[in-house]
Amino acid sequence: MTDDARRSAPAAARNRDPILQALKPHLPPSGLVLEVASGTGEHILHLAQALPGLRWQPTEPQPEGRASIDAWAAGLPNVLPALPLDAAGDDWPVLRADVVLCINMIHIAPWAAAEGLFAGAARLLGPGGLLALYGPYHRKGQKLEPGNAAFDAELRQRDPAWGLREVGEVAALAGRCGFGAPEVVEMPANNLMLLFRREG
Repeated sequence: MTDDARRSAPAAARNRDPILQALKPHLPPSGLVLEVASGTGEHILHLAQALPGLRWQPTEPQPEGRASIDAWAAGLPNVLPALPLDAAGDDWPVLRADVVLCINMIHIAPWAAAEGLFAGAARLLGPGGLLALYGPYHRKGQKLEPGNAAFDAELRQRDPAWGLREVGEVAALAGRCGFGAPEVVEMPANNLMLLFRREG
């Protein structure tokens, strides 16, 4: 794989350290982390380098994205080759995981992708297993910050099925899929980390 396959997302360089610091206390010392919608692959590269005791399984629907992920992760023994995965579908290429991670996906996808994400994570995770979501969210009764409001409007203009999700709606979906209430971690730039545990 040549460096030409590597894609870059400027936001990844800004948020990868805060994401690592927010996740680290909640991750097991070993096991498999499945990342849904790995994007360019820059997040999983950073996390895998910092947490070598874990095995990391990246996924991405598009072949160009998978090529970028594999190029970034080349030579890292704890990162598996990227697999195709449609979050909204029932046919996931992984049967079991200790952690499911999803960064910046559910606001740039139809709600069916969020439903599929929770259903799929519920199938893969055992009791106490972690589903971690990162991104911008809306909180009921609170006005969106100007940056997030503009981003939300832009997303909805691009696709009416997209847009920032309300934390309570995401938590309700999680509950229907067998997860407990989220631990909410405040993140820089008006983002949140939502940490869900699979109930037994």
